[in-house]
Amino acid sequence: MDDRHGIALTVNGEPVKRSVSARDSLADFLRGELGLTGTHLGCEHGVCGACTVRVDGEIVRSCLMLAVQADGCSVQTIEGLSASGEIADLQRSFVEHNALQCGYCTPGMLITAAALLGEQGVPGRERIREYLSGNYCRCTGYQSIVDAIQAVAAARGGRG
Repeated sequence: MDDRHGIALTVNGEPVKRSVSARDSLADFLRGELGLTGTHLGCEHGVCGACTVRVDGEIVRSCLMLAVQADGCSVQTIEGLSASGEIADLQRSFVEHNALQCGYCTPGMLITAAALLGEQGVPGRERIREYLSGNYCRCTGYQSIVDAIQAVAAARGGRG
C-alpha cells in the first residue's frame, strides 16, 4: 500500500511540490527534503520549541505537525525570516546581549520572539517570559534572552 501523498505549499516565499509519506513530520520534511536545517529537532514531543516555525503566520511546533497537514499552507523557517531581514535587529540584539550560547534553541527562540514583537505595544519582562515558555534553553538561564528581546521591543517602540 502506497502511503505517499502529494503536497503543495509555500516555504519561505517559494512554491514547493513534493511527495511525502503520511507519517513524515513537517520538521523532518523541512530538514530532510528541503535541507532547511535551522529547524532543529530536540524532543520531538512539542515541548522544547527547537523546531518552531510559522505556518500561515502562526507559531507551530513542526515536530507535531505532519507534512501533509501543511498542504496549501505558507511556512516560514528561520532561514526565511533571516533572509528577509525581518529579524536582523533581533539577531544583533541576541549577539550583543550574549543571548545565545550553544545556539541549539536560538532559531526557535528568534521565531517566537519575532511573533511576540509583531504584536502591538512594548512587552514587559513577564510577558516576554510567558511568551517564550514553550521554548527551552539549557544554557542561558533566559535573563540575556529576555534582555535582548526587551531591547529590540524598546528600540522598535511597539511598532511590531
